[in-house]
Amino acid sequence: MDNSKLTETIFARNTEEYITSSTHANEKDLKTIIEWLKPASNMVCLDIATGGGHVAKQLAMHTKHVIALDVTREMLFAAAKHLEDQSNILYCVADAEQLPFLNSQFDIVTCRIAAHHFSNPNQFILEVARVLKPNGKFLLIDNVAPEDTKLDIFYNTFEKIRDKSHVKAHNVSKWRGFIQQNKLQIHKEHTRKKTLPYNEWIARAGLAEDVKKKLEDYLLAAPAAYRSYFQIQMKNNSIDSISIDEWMTLCIKEHPDS
Repeated sequence: MDNSKLTETIFARNTEEYITSSTHANEKDLKTIIEWLKPASNMVCLDIATGGGHVAKQLAMHTKHVIALDVTREMLFAAAKHLEDQSNILYCVADAEQLPFLNSQFDIVTCRIAAHHFSNPNQFILEVARVLKPNGKFLLIDNVAPEDTKLDIFYNTFEKIRDKSHVKAHNVSKWRGFIQQNKLQIHKEHTRKKTLPYNEWIARAGLAEDVKKKLEDYLLAAPAAYRSYFQIQMKNNSIDSISIDEWMTLCIKEHPDS
């Protein structure tokens, strides 16, 4: 099964968990997205891998139209129900690496907490750049791996245990390369630690009991330096929370005359 099909299968089982996720629905984060993008009422937007539609909803309140795109049909149905009051959102089932749009169609493209599922991130960025209008804005937010190779391997390993559709969280250096290769200019960026409530984090993945145990054993067996980096916190002899790195970047598509 290719990864887009695997992602579709896994996310179709857990649509409600992503709509109610405290991580994805974080109001402070969504407010920051609007502050960075400064959307206007005449703009047309594309939200790639929309999931529960949290970003699409925010954009729709400030712009003319939003297309909420996801590879998982069931996720889009759930998002549409969640966003039924927003009449200016359209829904599209498609792969992020094969966008079904003509060149230079969108003023804004967003993708939040999803790109680590993409098999070919460079192709994804190429497609984003293609469908953006000149001087259009692209906002990418995703979990990123540490620059340290050992920590990178550890992080991507436990993410893969938790979610088989996880491909790879790249480090910031790698993402900068993808962006620059495709004639997008980084205008603003921010890296932070994101704390995940452990039980909600694993519930969102719908894990079987044996996989839950495998994941917890892997995390607890890690060297102290690894546990410190990912801020693994315990409560009543169980993992209470874990912190990962998240990168937010605002890019501008170069004008062909520049």
